[in-house]
Amino acid sequence: MPRNYFKLTDDMTRPDRWLLGDPLDEQGKEVRALQFMSGEPMRFEGRLRVPVYHPGTSLDFTRVDTGGFPVVTEKVARVLAELAPGDIQLFPAEVESRSEPYFVVNVARRVKCIDEAASEEVLYEDPEDDWPDELGYYQAVHGMRIDPSQVGDAKVFRPWGYTGSLLVAEDVKEALERIGATGLRFTTVTGPSAISDEERARDLKIRELLETAATAREAAWRSLGSLDEEVVMAIAASSSWPGQRQLWCVIRREAGRTLLVTHGLSDPFIERVEPSVGFGLELALEVDAAMKDFSKGWPLLLLDRVANEVAEYENVRKRAKAGLFSMEVSGEAMPESLVTPEGRVAVLLGAESRTLPGHLSTPYGAVKLVTIKALLPSELAYLLEHGAKGQAELARRFAESGEEHVCRANRRPVV
Repeated sequence: MPRNYFKLTDDMTRPDRWLLGDPLDEQGKEVRALQFMSGEPMRFEGRLRVPVYHPGTSLDFTRVDTGGFPVVTEKVARVLAELAPGDIQLFPAEVESRSEPYFVVNVARRVKCIDEAASEEVLYEDPEDDWPDELGYYQAVHGMRIDPSQVGDAKVFRPWGYTGSLLVAEDVKEALERIGATGLRFTTVTGPSAISDEERARDLKIRELLETAATAREAAWRSLGSLDEEVVMAIAASSSWPGQRQLWCVIRREAGRTLLVTHGLSDPFIERVEPSVGFGLELALEVDAAMKDFSKGWPLLLLDRVANEVAEYENVRKRAKAGLFSMEVSGEAMPESLVTPEGRVAVLLGAESRTLPGHLSTPYGAVKLVTIKALLPSELAYLLEHGAKGQAELARRFAESGEEHVCRANRRPVV
């Protein structure tokens, strides 16, 4: 009879749950998370102290904030020690503000068992990422399925190549549920694949389309300066973007300038599963500074707000692709010098640049690169008075000043 196994993670559905931080040794030094993540036995002397990263309801099972390894109460530790004595190590720990005993669990068993063909999606690590040995072989395994015939007698173990995951046998799951242990969530990793062969083929085609488009854009970005690959911007899901993902890139330019660009408005429409340039444009916003913390800076905030308008409204896209076009977005958290009395910030889209191309070349077609120029309130008033002629005149004056599309919050108006 086939054996069932489950991925054990935190139950994050409880809004009042606590969060724990990385353990400290008796000298107050942080214990490296990787020590508990290899799926191998380890040696550790002394008692661990675990800080409460976020206060809330205490739980019987909690993975620490960054390491992903469990801190458990005594009743959970007893179950694991009874059912899987050769698979785990228990290290006594003191949890901040709690008097009862806790244990840090080291899962000391690693099994090569991931069934790549049956799993929903498997992504491989780049060899240049320099993970230790084989521990980071997989970048991600979505909809994981394992081959039970490869597990042997292991009851609690980590899968080879993806040791951030913790797997348990069905009898361990049932025992933990019987004692009413809190904080646990079980997801099956055995049984039929979660997706059909047709769905898998479709997902593969979509990934190929998106990767081809992204690779072409990255080549174009590198031609404009140095693509900063150390800046990590979270990918946000968005049903209004063609690839249903919001992406951004940072390009370091000459004279200390920084160019921020959207990196996905020209993705193929994934619903159609066919080559295309999506909306046929990407947005570019350049500042005259070597920015460091992009997540808190106004330029990225402004680019994001304009990009959302472009993604949401077809008439905005048409006008942005047709030529010069002005629009307004929320001025919340923007520099005061840019904000109108009504709490808005105006931008001029599509100003030509001597240092940026008008289009990007991709295997799926040409993509228009649309510049964003932040306007001062007096320049917006000039536009409202003069209409399309005012847009052209502003663009001419910006070019005459030598700044063209470059955004600055502190500058003199050109009108």
